[in-house]
Amino acid sequence: MSEAMSNVALVSDYLAEQENKSLLRFITCGSVDDGKSTLIGRLLYDSKLIFEDQLAALTRDSRKHGTVGEDIDFALLVDGLEAEREQGITIDVAYRFFTTEARKFIVADTPGHEQYTRNMATGASNAELAVILVDARYGVLPQTRRHSFIVSLVGIKHVILAINKIDLVDHSQEVFERISADYREFASSFGFETLVPIPISARYGDNVFERSAKMPWYDGPTLKEQLETVNVVDDLEHKPFRMVVQWVNRPNLDFRGFSGTIATGSIKPGDEIIVAKSGRTSKVKSIVTYDGKLAEAFARQAVTIQLEDEIDISRGDVLAKPSQRPEVADQFAAQLIWMQDGQDLMPGRPYLLKCGAKSVTATVTELKYKVDINNFDHLAAKTLHLNEVAMVNLSLAEPIPFDPYDENHETGSFVLIDRLTNQTVGAGMIQFALRRASNVHLQALDVDKVARARLKAQKPAILWFTGLSGAGKSTIANLVEKKLNGGGQHTYVLDGDNVRHGLNRDLGFTDVDRVENIRRVAEAAKLFVDAGLIVLVSFISPFRSERRLARELVEEGEFIEIHVDTPLSLAEERDPKGLYQKARAGQIKNFTGIDSPYELPENAELTLNTAEHTAEELAEAVVKHLRDNGYVS
Repeated sequence: MSEAMSNVALVSDYLAEQENKSLLRFITCGSVDDGKSTLIGRLLYDSKLIFEDQLAALTRDSRKHGTVGEDIDFALLVDGLEAEREQGITIDVAYRFFTTEARKFIVADTPGHEQYTRNMATGASNAELAVILVDARYGVLPQTRRHSFIVSLVGIKHVILAINKIDLVDHSQEVFERISADYREFASSFGFETLVPIPISARYGDNVFERSAKMPWYDGPTLKEQLETVNVVDDLEHKPFRMVVQWVNRPNLDFRGFSGTIATGSIKPGDEIIVAKSGRTSKVKSIVTYDGKLAEAFARQAVTIQLEDEIDISRGDVLAKPSQRPEVADQFAAQLIWMQDGQDLMPGRPYLLKCGAKSVTATVTELKYKVDINNFDHLAAKTLHLNEVAMVNLSLAEPIPFDPYDENHETGSFVLIDRLTNQTVGAGMIQFALRRASNVHLQALDVDKVARARLKAQKPAILWFTGLSGAGKSTIANLVEKKLNGGGQHTYVLDGDNVRHGLNRDLGFTDVDRVENIRRVAEAAKLFVDAGLIVLVSFISPFRSERRLARELVEEGEFIEIHVDTPLSLAEERDPKGLYQKARAGQIKNFTGIDSPYELPENAELTLNTAEHTAEELAEAVVKHLRDNGYVS
């Protein structure tokens, strides 16, 4: 019995010792095949965190998948995906835990391949230190620069430059010093608080846990020593209180609480609290967790806060203290990392912006510049490709509470999501609000849309004619307007060619310019609807997302999408302006249907088949639809 009690005491002492150790979160990053996974495998091995059965399995796997001959391939401890083992690269972010006598660690092994830079940015967002690996044979590569730049963007202040595979250059001091100097020169503007170069061989363990006798010229710390002693200050508890509401907790009629993880600061019962966006205030009645009530809660704790008053709070709202309220704006400047392969950023296109638990529609209104990853110059750009980084202005459909990213990573970061595919296409860090967002307000007018439409005895609407060039959109729209005008209706036509002579004369025909073309026209059409008119819009408008943007600008029932459905062969046969012939000859670039896509409407209110009906018949069908649905009498 005494032996059992002694064992319990030993376990209890061990757990208490582990609990009191500080925790460091770090990432490994760098170019492909620089040895990131091998290094983490070596750390796990040297920290004695591999069981005998794991070691036996690793030995077997090394024979099958390994890349180091008969030796143990430590990278296989981390590269768990079969695709990674087959290709010898890391695809996903792999998180591992290990501990030493002085500290606990959570390490994220992030991919080196350019295609998976988005995963690297994800891993970096929660890290306090970065181990940036460089292959001693090749030195600083473009991906090394890209990862280092992202490390600085996400606010990591501590860097270890692990110059790996030093054994393959004969443990050369000259190579080590040259690479260290090259890296320090290009990273000088990043503002790293610590930057420590260390020559290592992850494969053989040189200068990882133990100092290597093969490099007597090196007198700096080993990787383990630097990880254990770097002074990373966690000041989250001392920052202003912020909690994003993840869930409104209503287990019964007598309890209503707001659940989430405290991002920064602390809170206790009796403290005043404010809903950042609405400005409604209350006091904290209690703080509840699974284990019971708390006298005080701190950053990183998951809690449920019960308030003394019944105020309107929903998922995505940010709770703060009244004296430390975050900013609220619907326009701001941000650093944006584009993450979508095969789909470029389109300024003016609507995306979903997710900040914390809040999602709103947003557009990039201005791409101020992108960053040249080689020399970090600011370059003019109209769009962003995969892994490019830029400073942009964003406009949101509604204001959101936020802090600048430098002050609070949780409430200052966001992702952009494609509204059609639901894929994450970008990640950003908010820099500051655009002051015009808080100074520009809608002017209340006494004469409104209803009053204007009543004078015209009609229901205002946008008739949005979309289809290929030569489909007959303008012809049908012109006939519809003549019929409506003859019946005494008030109308206006916005035609693609006509608008490009004035409002959109500065735009070309790239995908980016097409998006902006439709955005401007949609805004103009909205004004015509507000004036009580029936506005006929005749544009190719090839992208569903922009047609959806136009629809969402007006109220339900005020947008009628009309697909002028014509086979490409028939449109080419008509070719009234000779455009298809020029496009086939390569004289016109980005021509819809030839070398630029047309996305068919999915739920158009009307589909007009021009191969089977005359323009006159189709125009009459449109007018009939308007009569049947109460737009005109």
